[in-house]
Amino acid sequence: MVTAGASDVFSAIAAPHRRAMLHLLAEKEMPVMELADSFSMTLSAVSQHLSVLREAGLVSLRQEGRQRFYRLNPEPLQQVADWLDFYQPFWNDRLNRLGKHLEETS
Repeated sequence: MVTAGASDVFSAIAAPHRRAMLHLLAEKEMPVMELADSFSMTLSAVSQHLSVLREAGLVSLRQEGRQRFYRLNPEPLQQVADWLDFYQPFWNDRLNRLGKHLEETS
């Protein structure tokens, strides 16, 4: 069952730009301006994406003077991994059947 918090995580990672931001933040903590330089969008748009990621608990914010630093919080992604794990046997079965079919037809 997907909880409300998990639903927020799935919604947050649905956008390609947000997934790309998570990928960059997995490498290191970054100031918002450095993160924004990696995308061809306005600072306001980057901030909106970061806000969605923060609300889902996927990133944390640290303020140092005037700079805002963002860091990945990977724990909520475990909900996604758990959801995918549930379907793993389905894909394994499908791939095994495809392999058998290809062996029989060659």
